[in-house]
Amino acid sequence: MTRELLLLTLAVVPPLFLLLYYYRQDKAKPEPFGMILRVFIWGCFSIIPALVLEVAADRINTAYNSQYLVLTIFVKSFLIAGFIEEFLKQRVVLSFAYKSPAFDEVMDGIVYTIVAGLGFALVENIFYVLDGGIYVAIARSFTSLPLHAIAAGIMGYYIGKAKFAENLAQEKRYLRTGLIMAVLYHGIYDFIIFSMPYVSYWFFALALIFLILGFLNLRKKIQIALKEDLTEGRQNHTNVESIPTDDSVFKE
Repeated sequence: MTRELLLLTLAVVPPLFLLLYYYRQDKAKPEPFGMILRVFIWGCFSIIPALVLEVAADRINTAYNSQYLVLTIFVKSFLIAGFIEEFLKQRVVLSFAYKSPAFDEVMDGIVYTIVAGLGFALVENIFYVLDGGIYVAIARSFTSLPLHAIAAGIMGYYIGKAKFAENLAQEKRYLRTGLIMAVLYHGIYDFIIFSMPYVSYWFFALALIFLILGFLNLRKKIQIALKEDLTEGRQNHTNVESIPTDDSVFKE
């Protein structure tokens, strides 16, 4: 019982720590706790349809592509895990936060999508850690969990942009771009990880480098969102000490 409690703690604490870290990035105008909790809970529940769809899709993928290893790994990485999971995270935000009056900044898109992503990641992490043990818990704390936050956060930036789009076509374009970016980040990471047993376990170093680059890209997106919200007058407070004043943040 003590071991299970320890594993459960190791599974739950890291995603909550990441959630708090990214929630605190929006210091100027934090989101209401009730809305954060709502999105988080629905993010947790989104793993149910994900599991159903992924199991079915994985069986089809294995049946049709079993003779083509690279294709099998590609489909599993980008279409099964990447697309299904990121699409569901996007749907959670669009269904339960996007139209709320509390969603009034581009930065809110980043926050809410990370919250949904980490809700999903927390439940997934519990399954993996209870089955794999302490080493799995430690490894996922520095790999899979940050990946979920990074992919979701980058998608969330475009959801935030979509919220303030000038027209419906632009809104749809931002939402589509965000989903594509999230699937690419998720898919590339999974492709590296799934390829490790067949190529080299040194690929793990490549996965870590990819995560660092993703983290830096997300941080840049956060800086751009905060600066844009300030410029457009969406922030009601003046506590923006962490917002860079360098115009370089606008460079993509």
